[in-house]
Amino acid sequence: MWVPPWRPGRGVVHKLALTAGALYVIVLLRAGGTFAIGWLAGAGARRSRFAGRISSAKFRRAEQAIQRWGAPVVAVSFLTVGFQTAANFLAGSMRMPLPRYLPALFVGGAAWALIYATAGLGVLEVLARLFAERTALGGSAAAVLLLAVCGVVVYRRRRAVPSSEGTATDEA
Repeated sequence: MWVPPWRPGRGVVHKLALTAGALYVIVLLRAGGTFAIGWLAGAGARRSRFAGRISSAKFRRAEQAIQRWGAPVVAVSFLTVGFQTAANFLAGSMRMPLPRYLPALFVGGAAWALIYATAGLGVLEVLARLFAERTALGGSAAAVLLLAVCGVVVYRRRRAVPSSEGTATDEA
């Protein structure tokens, strides 16, 4: 039976729900664990030789601002790449209250899980079809992608190393 593209079949919906559910559990455990590690690190810092520095009025104001307004930042951080771990750790180390943190975690984690489940499944489906139907084209696409990633890595590493043109002496 033909299923219109705007009405996915039962299998697709089931696969999407299962993937999103698994990703949701993963992100809750990962982000919640990062928050807990941050909480423990903050507690340890408060007992360490840095206790005097982090008990200043400026630090307390920053901590109060994060406790009060940090929840939207935590929720939105799940839509970024590379910032969500820092946001969750900072929320923990700055002792964001759980009644503020947990809703941000649940909402942001749900958005993250849905985005990765839909986009991730879509990309995997396209790759599977590409390799199944046109193996040569799929292999070529994978090779081009791998070369592009390697090129970006080499370019960034070369750019990060300072050039020694100005410090070297010529012996001509």
